[in-house]
Amino acid sequence: MSNERDPKPTPQTGVTDELIEEEVHSHPLARLFGPVRRLYKWILGWAETRYAGTAMASLAWSEAVFFPVPADVLLMALCLGRPKRSFWWATVCSFWSIAGAMMAMMAGKYLVGHERVLAAMAAVHLGSEAERALALFHDYGFWAMGGAAFTPIPYKVFAWLAGFAEMHWATFLAASLIFRSLRFYSVAAVMYVFGPPAKRFIDRYFNLCTILFMILVIGVVLLLKVL
Repeated sequence: MSNERDPKPTPQTGVTDELIEEEVHSHPLARLFGPVRRLYKWILGWAETRYAGTAMASLAWSEAVFFPVPADVLLMALCLGRPKRSFWWATVCSFWSIAGAMMAMMAGKYLVGHERVLAAMAAVHLGSEAERALALFHDYGFWAMGGAAFTPIPYKVFAWLAGFAEMHWATFLAASLIFRSLRFYSVAAVMYVFGPPAKRFIDRYFNLCTILFMILVIGVVLLLKVL
C-alpha cells in the first residue's frame, strides 16, 4: 500500500485550483493587483476560523466608518462555508454596517470644528461643488443614502456627509435599513443559490473583476456628479 496521499480530484472541466492560481499569477496585471488579491485572500481566511462572526461584525462596522474593503467579501466567504446560515450572516453584516454608519453620521454631525474637516473632504472628493453637494443632500438625502447603501458608492463617505449636512437620524436610519439590508440579503441569496461556482469565477477572473468593479464605482460617482 502506498503511503502517498491521493491527489485532489480533478473537476470535470479539468480546471483545478492550481491551474487557476497559475493563470492568475501569469496575468499581465498580476503584479498590479497583487496587494489587492492578498488582502482579499486574507479576509477570506477568516471564514475558516471560529472567530468568523466577530470578524464579520468588525469588518461590517469598520467598512462603514473608514475601512476600504467591502464587507461583501467576507459575507460571501461565510455563506459559502455554511450555506444554511447565509441569511443569518446577512443579518449580522447589515446590523453592524448600519451601526457603524450611524456612528459615522453622528460623529460628522457633532464633530467639533467640522467645517475644517468638511473643507478637507471637499478638496479631495468634491472640489468647488462641496456646498452644492450639501444643498442637494438636504433635498435628496434619503435617496442619496439609499444609493450609497445599495451600490458600490462608498457608503462611509455618504455617512459622514449625512452628518455634515445634518440629516435627521430617522431618515438616515430608514434609508440604511431598507437599502443596506437589501444589498447584503441579495448577496446572501446569490451565494445560497449559486455557491461555489460564483467564488470559483471570482478566483479565476479576479483581476478582471477588480477592474470592472473600479470602472463601475468611477462611473457611478461621475454619473451622480453630472446629475
